[in-house]
Amino acid sequence: MQNVPKGIPRPLVKTNQAFIVISVILTWLTGQHWILALPLFAGLLGLLFGYNPIIKLAARFLTKERSHYVLEDWSQQQFNQSIAVFCLAGGLISFIVGWTIAAYIFTALVAVAATVAILGFCIGCFIHYQWRMYNYRRKQSSTN
Repeated sequence: MQNVPKGIPRPLVKTNQAFIVISVILTWLTGQHWILALPLFAGLLGLLFGYNPIIKLAARFLTKERSHYVLEDWSQQQFNQSIAVFCLAGGLISFIVGWTIAAYIFTALVAVAATVAILGFCIGCFIHYQWRMYNYRRKQSSTN
């Protein structure tokens, strides 16, 4: 049996991030709030079933074997995707109920985070690391 690493090739992660950014921008430009449902639905499928249709579609365009790409940690990407889903859901629900300011805040948060991640700094990774360090320190202090 072949040992396949549980990672996501970086180009697929960046494609998903770009899809989120483009969806938010299109929502802002067109006023069509349902557009947010597309990355939200893809993200929910990825979180709940491990199947993100955007990543699956983009995987068809990879030109090399998966192992030849830098692989992003699957669990880290699940954490990041949960933040994106939260913000996308918050934005979509806020637009639907007429909370325009909240909607723009939620969508701006996810768009900025995805854009910054595309450029090389993962805000979700930073938050995840800080959370794990906090839990580690708390656990260490309780055992002493």
